[in-house]
Amino acid sequence: MLILASKSQIRRHLLESAGITFSIEASSLDERKFQEQFIGGTPPELAQTLATAKATALSQLKKDAIVIGVDQTLSLGHQIFHKPTDLHQAREQLQQLRGKTHTLHSAYSLVCNGNILAQHCQYAQLTMRNFTNAFLDAYLVEEEPAIMQSVGCYHVEGRGIQLMEHIDGDYFTILGLPLLPLLSHLRALGVIPK
Repeated sequence: MLILASKSQIRRHLLESAGITFSIEASSLDERKFQEQFIGGTPPELAQTLATAKATALSQLKKDAIVIGVDQTLSLGHQIFHKPTDLHQAREQLQQLRGKTHTLHSAYSLVCNGNILAQHCQYAQLTMRNFTNAFLDAYLVEEEPAIMQSVGCYHVEGRGIQLMEHIDGDYFTILGLPLLPLLSHLRALGVIPK
């Protein structure tokens, strides 16, 4: 049995579109609390550690199931961003990212009975254009509440692509799931056909 430990609709859609059979059960891990305790680590280390912690927590409850834990971090230099708690914070984050290149790190871990079977982290770099305040105001109104569910306050598969000037990296990584390496690991484990 394969379980995705994520409530993300886009991750669910990616796996379903790839023809993978799985169930969904969100991990009970308190991400905010976990992140507060993660001091001094890099953005990719945080993404990988969170993905592993989510999968491990759920795998201890689901005997013999392979659990996919996934996480994504966004960083600008050494600053790590989190999902905004309100529209004011979303505006501030987008203003900070405007005209700059930020990095998304997407990681997954495959865990069974508390044992890590495989893990992987990939990154993509996105440069936001220097959009106007008028564009930002309209964007926030049009995209609320969806932007509150994204660490970058955007969805590149939707209107958020209009914020971007340049993208360097794998599309699936940007969406929050390094799909090709995951499929490779699932084939190696015999979960899906070779």
